[in-house]
Amino acid sequence: MNKSNLIRLIHKKKSFLCVGLDPDLSKIPPFILEMEDPIFEFNKRIIDATQDLCVAYKPNIAFYECLGAKGWESLKKTVDYISDDAFLIADAKRGDIGNTSLKYADTFFNTYDFDAITVAPYMGEDSVTPFLSTENKWVIILGLTSNKGSSSFQQLTLSNERKVFEEVLIRSSNWGNTNNLMYVIGATNEQEFRSIRKIIPDHFLLVPGIGAQGGDLTQVIKNGMNKDVGLLVNSSRGIIYASSDVSFQERAYEEAKKIQIQMAEFL
Repeated sequence: MNKSNLIRLIHKKKSFLCVGLDPDLSKIPPFILEMEDPIFEFNKRIIDATQDLCVAYKPNIAFYECLGAKGWESLKKTVDYISDDAFLIADAKRGDIGNTSLKYADTFFNTYDFDAITVAPYMGEDSVTPFLSTENKWVIILGLTSNKGSSSFQQLTLSNERKVFEEVLIRSSNWGNTNNLMYVIGATNEQEFRSIRKIIPDHFLLVPGIGAQGGDLTQVIKNGMNKDVGLLVNSSRGIIYASSDVSFQERAYEEAKKIQIQMAEFL
């Protein structure tokens, strides 16, 4: 999906919500576990409940690959089930030497037909650019994450007075462009959004961390939205695990609807 189509979809649905599909067998409602493919069945019902309220889905690959071949099969079925009218992100956090990155790109862009993949920039430009060679596909670079450990490296101050994450944004923004490069910026870093927008004013930001992690959606919107909206705000646990019983599908809809209504006020 290209940038213009993504922007059009956001305005059509009056939403920039991304739903994280992180199916944990220890949290899935017990009656789902009795089915032949509980991972896919759980995802299918979440998708049915939320597809009119969100513009993107983000399967976290760890929840699938830990199950071996069956997990990858469930992922493929999930990807195939999602409508073409949705932006599909592989939350894989890959990043390796060039020829290996090419194979990762082939896996997620061709074998599984994702629109985007999250990538760690630590190994530098030649580990990221192979992902940028596929037309109408996106790389989402880890910029400033929402976990507590982000202070270990990302927020260290360099000799030029910039923080590490700021240097990452400045340098990597030249590796691609606003049509194929996004950044992960955690919602719990709301005080940083204005300064980040001065560095990358026109890029889309994938923003995890609202809801269960404590990020404030309104502050993210006020400080992070640009002329193209420029935000995909992710919620995982707050939607997919809103209930652990037979009502989980209805509760997922209700939680997604709350977020969509709040987003619509700004569109």
